[in-house]
Amino acid sequence: MTNYTNPETIALHASFRGDPSTGSVAVPMHQTTSFQFPDVETACARFALQELGPIYSRIGNPTTDVLEQRMAVMEGGVASLAVSSGQAATALSIQNIAATGDNIVSSTDLYGGSWNLFANTFKTMGIEVRFVDPTDPENFRRATDERTRAYYAETLPNPKLQVFPISDVAAIAEEIGVPLIMDNTAAPILCRPFDFGAHIVVYSTTKFIGGHGTSIGGMIIDGGQFDWEKHADRFPMLTMPDPSYHGAIWTEATKPMGPVAYIIKARVTMLRDLGPCMSPFNAFQFIQGLETLPLRMREHTKNAQAVADYLSQNDKVETVIHPSQMEGVKKRWADQHMPKGFGGLVGFEIKGGRDAGLRFIDALEMVYHVANIGDTRTLALHPATSTHQQLTPDQQLAAGVTPGYIRLSVGIEHIDDILADVSQALEKTSA
Repeated sequence: MTNYTNPETIALHASFRGDPSTGSVAVPMHQTTSFQFPDVETACARFALQELGPIYSRIGNPTTDVLEQRMAVMEGGVASLAVSSGQAATALSIQNIAATGDNIVSSTDLYGGSWNLFANTFKTMGIEVRFVDPTDPENFRRATDERTRAYYAETLPNPKLQVFPISDVAAIAEEIGVPLIMDNTAAPILCRPFDFGAHIVVYSTTKFIGGHGTSIGGMIIDGGQFDWEKHADRFPMLTMPDPSYHGAIWTEATKPMGPVAYIIKARVTMLRDLGPCMSPFNAFQFIQGLETLPLRMREHTKNAQAVADYLSQNDKVETVIHPSQMEGVKKRWADQHMPKGFGGLVGFEIKGGRDAGLRFIDALEMVYHVANIGDTRTLALHPATSTHQQLTPDQQLAAGVTPGYIRLSVGIEHIDDILADVSQALEKTSA
């Protein structure tokens, strides 16, 4: 019995049963740069992609390979690629199919680092990013032209927390012939974007996947559902000879391996040439986190819901931003795409605006003031003066960041202790 379907079991057993040489049940950490080839013929075959096997840890590593396989099974994809950070995952997911003169269409509801990458750094590379409001999915169609190479969005946008209409935009993407790339960092286990028509999924494994705040990493997962050959003119980097790899045509060269042209190209060209590989040590750490991910997400979700409910009843709070508090189509999208719960993030604005928000942060005692999400510990941040500081005021508002906005990443401590700290900090904001 190896075709596991339940995430609790997948997280523990998928892709690895034991080390064949030692019998080790825990995945060994292969902290090495290189791998001995048994003979010249094997080396030649591996470099020619005729045989898959370890070559050099920048391109692949046995420890990292277990994490990649396990994440692919968890998401319902066909293959994945581990990289050095979530930012690297986002960048490579697009650079793998877009070049100078191309464009992508992105939701405005983004993490600040992604916005800056898209609005500024990609511009220096000649890749245009067209930002559209996702509350009308047709905006993606309107912004598309013959040089559009992808759509990009976050499942549970950080910090706006309005669940993205994956199914609606995926239908448009499929009709036009453009892959939908979903950043699922804030919603592992709770949402599988491939189930709703997305084509590529990216993660910052730094967040909930790891869970312990010890390691930085990222992941790109290929759903294997997009027909690159059907839309060959739009994707020459996959369907035309690649001069960086002996003229390989990736959609043809990878057919014996299955529908993995996108992820294989990302590995043997983008990862090989740019080098943002995940270290074996970090991969080992993420495997440990992944084993308890389904259990932790239940607690994150339950605690965050309790915090949202508490804040909605507190007279010192102006607004609560959480999917459960939304109405109309935004609530429908949340219920449709995240039926198991809405994750560990809660946003709110205290009466008194920016100054009250900053006083709240400084008054916290147990909750950490940290620029991260997804830790087992509860974390708090004021995005306007931190993660979204580099954005203009208009860009901040488009991303859902008001001057007094506070973001909580609710951890797995006892809910009474979380609420006690939040309560005492709120009291001090008006003292």
